[in-house]
Amino acid sequence: MSNRKKVWFENNDRKLDPGLVEQLWNARKVDMNVISSNEIPIIVYLKKNCDKDKKDDLLKTCNLDSHNKLERELHSINGVKGHLTPDKIKEIKDHEAVDRIFYDRIVTSFLDVACEHIGAVNVHKNLDLTGNGITIAVIDTGIHPHEDLITPSNRIIAFQDFINGQNEPYDDNGHGTHCAGDAAGNGNLSNGRYVGPAPEASIIGIKVLDEQGSGRLSTIIEGLEWCMDHKEAHNIRIISLSLGAPAYESFRDDPLSRAAQKAWHQGIVVCAAAGNSGPAAATISTPAIDPFIITVGSTDDQNTLERTDDHIADYSSRGPTIDSLIKPDIYAPGTNIISLLAPGSAIESQIPELIIDENYIQLSGTSMATPICAGIIALMLEANPNLSPNDIKSILKATSHPTLDDLWGYLEAESAVEMAKNYQLQVQTAVQDS
Repeated sequence: MSNRKKVWFENNDRKLDPGLVEQLWNARKVDMNVISSNEIPIIVYLKKNCDKDKKDDLLKTCNLDSHNKLERELHSINGVKGHLTPDKIKEIKDHEAVDRIFYDRIVTSFLDVACEHIGAVNVHKNLDLTGNGITIAVIDTGIHPHEDLITPSNRIIAFQDFINGQNEPYDDNGHGTHCAGDAAGNGNLSNGRYVGPAPEASIIGIKVLDEQGSGRLSTIIEGLEWCMDHKEAHNIRIISLSLGAPAYESFRDDPLSRAAQKAWHQGIVVCAAAGNSGPAAATISTPAIDPFIITVGSTDDQNTLERTDDHIADYSSRGPTIDSLIKPDIYAPGTNIISLLAPGSAIESQIPELIIDENYIQLSGTSMATPICAGIIALMLEANPNLSPNDIKSILKATSHPTLDDLWGYLEAESAVEMAKNYQLQVQTAVQDS
């Protein structure tokens, strides 16, 4: 039996999350006393019913010098974000106001025939539904005012920049613009060839990832909170999250999962990419681990309209989740998807060989599948605005096409929209017959 004494952050009674413990080990390699000016980005969960005096004392304790600062509340998770040195973390971990401390981990973006393949074109033609009046918030790298989004009318109804604080829409990475087009591009510059499922939906671009496509958990949470705070003003019905981070904690504790779940319970449908860490099992990222929200996996449609040759993309993350829950909830096309190009973006310079007809670019990933799913949901909500997030999820699962070798199937737009249109009537009939 080993008699090795444990370091203070090993004996923490779950006060510190595993990611933070890892960062403290890294800091210790630099400074054996773990007393340094090394600032670690953190999120502090406050105890439930924490009174103002205890909270103020915590903030006073943490804001004494330039190396330690708790600077912004994250109300959706009852937390505060900031940066602290290892010695300050040691000092406050047992503070009366502190429930738990998390490392504010890096979150990254997850890097044709798709619209017709899933039946969206039939919805446009046969049901005359295009997502009109429904707002999709794309929380990502920003949004470029591409012609397919602003002509004949500007459908970018709001833009919020949590990275550089700019007011006008832009996208220095390009990922968010592609995702916006996956959901709601109208094909204006391609004569309708490259069109998303909801070509008349309104779009909000929320920049939470930088030019390299990365950001922090807390910044994504701020983006989610902005959507909750502006839900009524902009009629935000759907949030598309083509981003994520490795899941170390249960969805009950994970900060990003908790914030996404809060948005869901406030009536916003949240779609999150499963991740691109397949084909290994148990690779679902956060916030996609949350059991409430819609987790989207990616298929490879082989660029054909037939479904018989489709399969789950090798890169698409597999379940179960860290909590042993079944995920993804639904699959959508995500391989070789042609969508909007943001001129001057990082993606344009990194992969110029994938640029199509100057105004578009071809990308693959669960990042692409997720906004395609969000676009179909916009059609469902246009058909029946009274549907709740739980209704939407139930309909998507019930109407999915069982062609894939997984517990859940392949998104089928026409069936989903038809059921959405008649859903309340079906529920009422079932209640009357019971």
